[in-house]
Order: sequence, then structure tokens, then C-alpha cells
Amino acid sequence: MPLRGGSGDPPRRVLGSTARLTWASTALLALFLAASAPAADQPQWGQFHTRNMASDEKGLPDTFDPATGQNIKWVADIGTETHDTPVVAGGKVLIGTNNYRPRDPRHNGDRGVLMCFDEKDGAFAWQLVVPKLTYDQYWDWAGSGICSPPSVEGDRIYTVSNRGEVVCLTLAGQAAGNQGPYLDEGKHAAPPGQPPMEVAKTDADIVWLYDMVGDLGIRQHDAACGSVLIDGPLLYVNTSNGVDKTHRVIRSPDAPSLVVIEKATGRLVGKDDLKLGDRIVHCTWSSPAMAEVGGRKLVFFGGGDGTVYAFEALAAVPPAGQVEILKKVWWFDCDPAGVKEGVHEHMGDRKVSASNIKGTPVFYKNRVYVTVGGDIWWGKNECWLKCIDATKTGDVTRSAEVWSAPLNKHACSTPSIAGGLVFVTDLGKTIHCIDAETGKSYWTHEAKGDFWASTLVADGKVYAATRRGDFTILAADKEKKVLCTVQMDSAVSATPVAANGVLYIATQKKLYAVRKQAEAAAK
Repeated sequence: MPLRGGSGDPPRRVLGSTARLTWASTALLALFLAASAPAADQPQWGQFHTRNMASDEKGLPDTFDPATGQNIKWVADIGTETHDTPVVAGGKVLIGTNNYRPRDPRHNGDRGVLMCFDEKDGAFAWQLVVPKLTYDQYWDWAGSGICSPPSVEGDRIYTVSNRGEVVCLTLAGQAAGNQGPYLDEGKHAAPPGQPPMEVAKTDADIVWLYDMVGDLGIRQHDAACGSVLIDGPLLYVNTSNGVDKTHRVIRSPDAPSLVVIEKATGRLVGKDDLKLGDRIVHCTWSSPAMAEVGGRKLVFFGGGDGTVYAFEALAAVPPAGQVEILKKVWWFDCDPAGVKEGVHEHMGDRKVSASNIKGTPVFYKNRVYVTVGGDIWWGKNECWLKCIDATKTGDVTRSAEVWSAPLNKHACSTPSIAGGLVFVTDLGKTIHCIDAETGKSYWTHEAKGDFWASTLVADGKVYAATRRGDFTILAADKEKKVLCTVQMDSAVSATPVAANGVLYIATQKKLYAVRKQAEAAAK
């Protein structure tokens, strides 16, 4: 590779041949190291604990083309409707979808499905197939599939099924045998009233299962949606408690919104005591995050009432038979001027309503960043990106707001923070670049469609995709620079992820592994 002079280059006229060789070798080595920084799995939604939608991966593509195969490593067919974000761990890629294009003819009709593929070539490995809840369609919306991104640690997978079950699976599936202690996979896969199915090698291996609907009285709405947060021997899980089919009543007003499960056994060991009741606007869809603040480990949670709560993390697994109540450290109402009483009387009002939180709170440098605003389907259009001081205690609604930045129209995304910049999307077809310290807007970019997915920031680039299927790559910089726009095969609800030098993009119908061809050929 020829080396070209520039304002930052050494003055070559005073360099001897040995010095020139040394300088050139050093420059080449630096470029090589920058391009080949240690790659890693992406075993959960966002960065570990903080949930920041940013990645340290390097050498990712700034362009690709599904039509020509440019920079496409492999493509796998999934369902017909996919709202889950893939995760990558232990040589496997996992993604939730539906069963409208069955991999196994034994499973006919609508189901929730978690598919597992080989990371190397996209070969299908196994799947968890879960019959639908049948109380009414609003419990488990038709075609929605499994919507909760799994979390992986070692050879164990932790996720929430479409039936509101917290499940622990083995990464190897039934090909490695049924490890137990749960041995009723055949019964679990059979629709109600039908005999147990024969367990096959392409089925999932369930280690344990905790039923939040049956055991806690959770009334989920549309879908169970939440990424399990792993903290040592404990799992923190959003319950997805919400309204009934009338959209006017919370049938389980005293049910918890956040629970803690023992990782080894699936035993309930903790829960909140918020009793959000009728303050839940639509449903509780936000996943928990975690960080240490002032020497204390806190769990951050976006409630269905538009309030961010910080709980003190459990210090240890409680004794058998004991369920701890999570202690609130602080709480921040993201929309103090919004409706607080009779919130469901304002359903459908696009000007006046209560606010809720769908994205995940992100912790960054003693602050929590979260999107909040009117409900997508039933609420006002107004929404914001909030920056909250995480070091305070008590009701911090009036004291902890560092800044608030208006967004365009509804928001369900989780922020990506890198280089002092926050990147976030909204349903006003807009990507925002905002200063993390001050809330100043540097630029916006309008796409063709609404964004349900969050941005991913990695390798100096911003990746984002819309419900119209337009995929945009921009420079992660204060100055807006569009690097590439691509039309995908169908709508995108899932956030792109990066792992081991590969970018993964899930549309409604296909899972793409995207990689620079020059690097792929060298492997």
C-alpha cells in the first residue's frame, strides 16, 4: 500500500531508508491493529448491563447490497414477521420470529419460535416452538412470534417466550440430549388439548421454566417483550403487564412489573412493589439495565407509567422460600405535566395523554438516557430523549433532569452513545444526533419510513433501519454524512447487531450476515 504525505506525516526529506522503513512498518501495524481489534460475541441486547446500543467491533462494512450479494456472508430464512433482535454467542445466532414458514412440518399454524443458526454459515441448528396463548388475541398477538431478545451466558440461554414464560435453554439444543431437570419439552410444544409431541434433535432443550402468567397473574398485552438482565446468580425480568382487550382496564393492577429469578433453578426470588395499577398506559415493555453508582449497584427500569425507577440490586440469592421486595432508590417521572389520573380515558388522544416508556434506559457516565412519550397506537405525538442524573435519591423528578431533547413523533428506541454523542430514532422517520453532555442537536436525518428499531453505533458508523425496509449507514460524527442507503426485502423492526466482525440485520423474513468481502475471503 503506497504511503502518501500529508500535514501530519514526518518530514521525509530528513529520513534515511531505515527510518522510512521503520515509520512505514509502524504505520501499517497501527492500521492493521485498528482494523483487527479483538472481536467478540454479542450475547444480549445492548452492552453488558448498561444496555448502550454501541459496539467495539471494527472492520464493519459501510456498504452492502442484498440484490448483488455485495458483502453478504450468508442469508437465512426466518418467519414472516420478526420483531426480535438477534444475539450472537458460542458460535450460534439466535432470533425470535413466527411459524408462518415452518421449519418443521409437525408444527402447523401460528406459534412463537426462537431459531438457532450456525454463526459460520447460517445453517439451521434447532428451534424452540411455543403454542400461542388463547385467552384472547391481545394476550399474544397473531403472527407476532417471540419478541424477547435472548441473553446468553456460557452454554445457557435465558429468554421470555410468547406465553410469558421465563425459560432457560441449552445452547446446544436437543442434539446434545435432554439435560433436564425439565423433561416435558414434548408436552410444552403441543397446543392445548393435544398429546405431547415426540422430541426431535432440532428441538430446544429446556432446563427450567417459570410461568409469569400462571404464577404471578401477569396480564401481558400484545406480546411478552423484554431482554433478561443477567447479574451473577440472578436474572432481572420485565413482566410485560398491561391493559386488557378494551385498552381501558388493568386486570392485574397489583402484579409486579419487574421480577428477579434465580439463574440456576428458575425460582422467583425478588419483585418490585410498585403496584402501578391503572397508571400503566398500555403495557410494560422496557428491559432493565444496571450499573454501579456511588459504590451501590442499581437496576434501572422504565415503567409502563412513564417513570424511570432505580432499584437497589439484590446482594445475594435469598434463602429458599423467600421473595425479596426490591428497594427503590430513586424515581424520575419523565412527563410530570402529563395525565396522571384516569389515563385510559385519554386513549386515542393524539394531543393529550399520559406518557410511557418502550425503549431501554441506558447508563452512561453516571447518567441515564431514555426515550419517552405518547403511546405509538393510543397516545399523544409528543416525545423526548431525557438525560437523568443517576446519583441522586428519592423523588428526583424536579432535581435530576440534566436536559430534555424533543423528538419528532413517538419513540420506542434505545439510545446509542459513543464519542460523547447520542444517536436515537423516532417514529417521525428521523435519526437524531445529540450531544450527550448538553442535549444540543447536531443533525437529523429523515428516512422513508418510521423507526421501531434502535440505532447501532459501531466502527465509527451509525446503522439504522425502518418499517419501510430502508437501511441507512451514516458516519458517527457531529457532521452528518450518509455513507449508504439500501432497500431491504421487507420491513425492519429489529436493531442491527455486530459480533466477531460481522453485522447482523433481521428483516421480517430474513436474517442477513453482512461482512466486508475482502476480510471474509481471507478467513
